[in-house]
Amino acid sequence: MKTFDVCDEECPVAKASGVLSGKWTTLIVRDLLSGKKRYNELQRSLSGISPRMLAARLAMLEDAGLVAKTIYPTVPPKTEYELTVAGRRIEPVIAAMAAFGAGLAAVE
Repeated sequence: MKTFDVCDEECPVAKASGVLSGKWTTLIVRDLLSGKKRYNELQRSLSGISPRMLAARLAMLEDAGLVAKTIYPTVPPKTEYELTVAGRRIEPVIAAMAAFGAGLAAVE
C-alpha cells in the first residue's frame, strides 16, 4: 500500500477527506447509492439531521460534482437528487466503511 508522507492540498487522502467530511456526508452518499431520492426521503432516512444541514450537505456534494439535483416544474416543485458518475466512485469507500463498522460491532 502506498504511503503519503506529505499532507498538502495535493494529497489524495486529504482531498477525499475534504469532500467526505462531516457527520452526515457519507450517510447521504450511502442513501443515494440505491438510486434517486427526493429531499423528504433523505430527511426521513437520516434521523436527526436538520433541514438546514441536509440542504448544506447536498449543496456541497453538488458543488463537488458528486450529486446531481433535478427540479421538476410541478406544484409544489419536485426535487430529486442522485449520484453522478464521479459520486458513484465512492461506493467502494462506503462498502469498506460498512465492513469496518461491522467489524467494530463484533469487537464490542
